[in-house]
Amino acid sequence: MNDLRERFRALHASGTFLLPNPWDAGSARLLAGLGFAALATTSSGLAAGLGKRDQQVTRQELVTHVAALTAAVDIPVTVDAEHGYADTATGLAETVDLLAEAGAAGLSIEDYDPATGRLETPTRGTERVAAAARACARHGLVLTARAENHLYGHDDLDDTIARLRAYREAGAEVVYAPGVRTPAEISRLVQSVPAPLNVLAVAGAPSVPELAALGVRRVSTGGALAWAAYGALRDAARELRDTGTTTFRERSLSGAEIEAAFGPS
Repeated sequence: MNDLRERFRALHASGTFLLPNPWDAGSARLLAGLGFAALATTSSGLAAGLGKRDQQVTRQELVTHVAALTAAVDIPVTVDAEHGYADTATGLAETVDLLAEAGAAGLSIEDYDPATGRLETPTRGTERVAAAARACARHGLVLTARAENHLYGHDDLDDTIARLRAYREAGAEVVYAPGVRTPAEISRLVQSVPAPLNVLAVAGAPSVPELAALGVRRVSTGGALAWAAYGALRDAARELRDTGTTTFRERSLSGAEIEAAFGPS
C-alpha cells in the first residue's frame, strides 16, 4: 500500500500525467489496462451509478466504492472526498482513516459545503485542510485541496489564488481549482501557487499538451467519462427502441479487449 502511495506522490514531481476518473470497478480495470498510471474516483459518476445526484452519496457508500476500485486495479487510486463528510477535525480524520483503510493513495477535499450551499470562508477552509493534512500524513496519503469558487459563480481568481496558497501552507500537496479553463488563468495559477496543479479537462479548456506547456502537473476528467458512457447507452437504447437495429454493437469492446481488461472467461 505504501508503495502505491509513493508511486502516486512521485507522479507529481515533474512532467504532466493524466488522471482519468472511473465510476465503477469495471471502468477502473479498463482504464488501468489502457496504461494510465493512476486513477481518481468521480463523485458525480459514483452517484449516477447508485441512481443518485452528485453530493447525495453517503460516506459509507464512498468507502465501499473505493474498496472495490482499489481491489480491482494495481495502480494508485485517489478519492474525490467532496467536503470530507464531516464538519469537525475529528470527523475529517475519521473520513481519511476510512479511505486509507479502503486502499486510497490520496484524496481531495473541497471548500464548498453542500449542507449550507455556501463556500467556506478562507479561514475555515484552511483549518479544514490542515486537519485533513494531519490525518493524511499518518497514512502517507497525498492530499489535494480544492478551491470551488469557479463552480459556484465566484470567478475571483485573486481569491482562488489566496485560498490555494493558504491550503498549500496548511499541508496540501496538490491544489485544484475546477472551472478555471483559460490559458491565462491556468498560467497564473501555476506561477502563483507553489504546488503541483490539477486541471479539469472541460470543453473550452486547453488540450493536454497545451496544459503541459503551461506547467500543469495533473489533468483529470471528473464525471466526463461516466457521462460519455451514459450518453453511449442512451444512443444505443434509442436505436434499439426506435429502429430495432443494433449497429451500436459495432462500437462495443472486442472480445480481445474484454479479455485484456477483465481476464479470460
